[in-house]
Amino acid sequence: MTNVRAYNSPLREEKARETREAILTALFELMETTGVADDVSMEAIAQQAGVQRRTIFRHFANKDEMLAAFWPWLNARIGTSATPRTLNEIVDGPRQAFPRFDLHEPVIRASLHSKAGREMRLGTVSGRRAHFAQALAPAVASLSASETWKVEALAHLLFSASAWEVLKDYGGLSGAQAGEAASWALEVILSAVTSGHSHAGVASQPQEKSDGV
Repeated sequence: MTNVRAYNSPLREEKARETREAILTALFELMETTGVADDVSMEAIAQQAGVQRRTIFRHFANKDEMLAAFWPWLNARIGTSATPRTLNEIVDGPRQAFPRFDLHEPVIRASLHSKAGREMRLGTVSGRRAHFAQALAPAVASLSASETWKVEALAHLLFSASAWEVLKDYGGLSGAQAGEAASWALEVILSAVTSGHSHAGVASQPQEKSDGV
């Protein structure tokens, strides 16, 4: 019997992976269609995945756990990474990711504006911060702590789905254009940092008096 269980174990593991993938794919497809995450029911996910509702709970304890798993799964599916490991990956990140966001616009916007989407992203924050800090370390090595957190915060902003959305909606850019703009901004900031220029140095320059408001 032990040999039979050992023989069947890889098959069960593969079936479990397939079922888990089907569940997450079903959630993705429903969000692509409806553009919402909060209102997607477990029943709808089960029906879309072709499984029983109770099957979902064999893989995820509750909906929150499923949503926590969904965000990194989504990044992997569309070929982006929220946890860059090198400086080049941060700088080139928007250029690579933002056009792909355009291909899945409903689900990306749903992740930004739904309660479930915010919870998904918040679950990745600590890991993302650690990766960004490590990747940016060579560029900010000579900066003070206050300057370092400013650079890190701007990198998080510019390499984010929020920046993609703002550049599209307010800047009138395509995803590709938004990616170029955000990557260019990161290049400018890091170039200024590594060349020794700082905002404090610029701000300390005397300003001409003006009669205007």
